[in-house]
Amino acid sequence: MAGKALPKVVSDKAFRKEVEKLRVKEKKNTRERDKISALRRRLPMTEMRNDYIFESPEGKKSFLDLFEGRKQLVVYHFMYHPKDDSFCSGCSFVADHIPHLAHVHARNTSFAFVSHAPLKSIKRHKKRMKWTTPWYSSWENAFNEDLKIDGNREHVLSVFVRDGKKIFRTYFTGGRGVEYMGTPWAILDMTPFGRQEKWEDSPKGWPQTEMYTWWRFHDEYE
Repeated sequence: MAGKALPKVVSDKAFRKEVEKLRVKEKKNTRERDKISALRRRLPMTEMRNDYIFESPEGKKSFLDLFEGRKQLVVYHFMYHPKDDSFCSGCSFVADHIPHLAHVHARNTSFAFVSHAPLKSIKRHKKRMKWTTPWYSSWENAFNEDLKIDGNREHVLSVFVRDGKKIFRTYFTGGRGVEYMGTPWAILDMTPFGRQEKWEDSPKGWPQTEMYTWWRFHDEYE
């Protein structure tokens, strides 16, 4: 069986030629993704209620509290199965790949999980998985319901921006749309302000800085 399920063996020259042919398509795909992100930054938005109360290990939190003082908020709606008091294994797979959030915070953006699940269940699963990502319970409010999300049967990602105390939803996706999430750039690309770098095609007046200049070790951000 050895070798029967492996790629064809060629010379180094032939190998490099084939890689470069593929690279053309890869670069085209990257540019197309940039165009989609530019369109996302130009989406309209819809105003949300801001009177939801969430539960957390630190006590009750308002919707505005989830922003942690920042301008943007990305929420992953983490699925919960109430019949057997368990969380989705697929959502747990996604949660394992959330990057260090200091890099996301550096771009005035917060990230959190929200589940329509009892806080005690959230705390138990979070401890088991050894996650540090903020995770809030919407068990006592209509957050998922108002967003038309079935928290028992579908995983969704929502993006919000605030203007003072007013909160707006700017984007959402589900299914394989959440596969792209897992690096600071991927999370920021889904927000209305994007990576906030000058090379991006963003509306006039959007916050932007030079590439690379804002990157830090995660313990060196202000």
